[in-house]
Amino acid sequence: MHISLVKTTEIRPDISCIYLVRKTTDLSGYSFSKSEMEYIQRLLEDGEKQLMVNSYFKYSFVQVLDEGKGFHSQKEELRKGAFDLLSQIRSYKIREILIVDELSDPELVLAFTEGLVLSAYTFERYLSKKKEEDRFPCLIELFSSYVREEDLNELSGLCKAVYLARDLVNEPVVHLGAEKFAEIIASTLTPLGCHVEVFGKNRIQSLKMGGLLAVNKGSIDPPTFSVIDYHPDHAVNNKPFVLVGKGVMYDTGGLSLKPTPDSMDYMKSDMSGAAAVLGAIYAVASNDLPIRIIGLIPATDNRPGGNALTPGDIISMYDGTTVEVLNTDAEGRLILADALSYASQYEPELVIDLATLTGSAQAAIGSAGMVAFSTNDEFYSKLEESGFNVFERLVRFPLWEDYQEALKSDVADLKNLGGKTAGAITAAKFLQHFTGYPWIHLDIAGTAFLHTRDSYRGKGGTGSGIRLLYDFLKNYR
Repeated sequence: MHISLVKTTEIRPDISCIYLVRKTTDLSGYSFSKSEMEYIQRLLEDGEKQLMVNSYFKYSFVQVLDEGKGFHSQKEELRKGAFDLLSQIRSYKIREILIVDELSDPELVLAFTEGLVLSAYTFERYLSKKKEEDRFPCLIELFSSYVREEDLNELSGLCKAVYLARDLVNEPVVHLGAEKFAEIIASTLTPLGCHVEVFGKNRIQSLKMGGLLAVNKGSIDPPTFSVIDYHPDHAVNNKPFVLVGKGVMYDTGGLSLKPTPDSMDYMKSDMSGAAAVLGAIYAVASNDLPIRIIGLIPATDNRPGGNALTPGDIISMYDGTTVEVLNTDAEGRLILADALSYASQYEPELVIDLATLTGSAQAAIGSAGMVAFSTNDEFYSKLEESGFNVFERLVRFPLWEDYQEALKSDVADLKNLGGKTAGAITAAKFLQHFTGYPWIHLDIAGTAFLHTRDSYRGKGGTGSGIRLLYDFLKNYR
């Protein structure tokens, strides 16, 4: 992350500022001239939510809180307002910007700051000519009596986690296969006190993880299974939370080949769930949250190679369940199933898996939220509240037994595909078979990768799920 966040106790006369205000805030105590104050007051009375004053040697921006909305929506409007201001900050090539808090509410101020930092993300690794303005601002200072320095440090750690995940999702598979991804997981998390063990193909074979091995059959690159253990001495949970992320590094659909364009060409993003797990643990560990977490990341690409899995094959999973594979493009559930079975040995408090699993979820609710499934109402309620708090909202779909009928096979214990309808639900029912503990499944197909820019969430990889999980784990107990 190229932006530094610092707290300051002074307002330098030459620094450009963003004033966070309510409509009734009096700004006369700051260094505005009489004519500037009259201009600001007139625009505030007209109901403007954003305005700018050019004082020749600096710029002053005013962001007005919309007090007619609920608190969660107020925070989201401030995040979006920060995105709107970023284009002006960059057009004026402002390297350093000072946020002046006149809201007197740390959550609102931090939401705006978060929106500004996340809006500033760019993926420019492969650009021969980088745009200088895309590096602005480089420094964000905060003048506030209500936000603590440790709050800013925490926000910085969280934003770095989102940046990390976005970088990984945006990275093409030619530079990021399963083995390289496992190396990044280890090199990123080990310095933060996590124990990381990476299973190679031989270990995966010895464990008989048939789902992961089957999806990998068409690839010349071996699979990996990364096990992350973050176990702080001061952990408040006796049983760990287990986070499972789908790590399909690129999904061609296998022999059930996807159409292209408009389907296969962005399938480097099919490891977004795995990136979210890495990012969430990075945020938790870097901010020293006292929560024991296990991360499980099965990773492989899905290709139509000469020995690829074929429709009609029957495979045996890690837990011994046999599965008739009817569509090799329903591969994510196969590698997740092995990981979910493996998770049972930890006797977890809760398992949450994240996956770009089905087009059905995306078709149902678009990019406005995640489709969620849960076997535990209490945990789901808390996760849903975190979803509103960070505006990564959840829509709960049912796990009715009626849908299990669609997964019955004549020749195996299960088949990996349901009928033509309720695809997100039948996929979740497939996964549920491999759980025997409190479990939440998040289908992030609609939120993980965006084809057009959506405010501070950006374009391309979004880091979807990290802020949600962090807020949930931070507020545990």
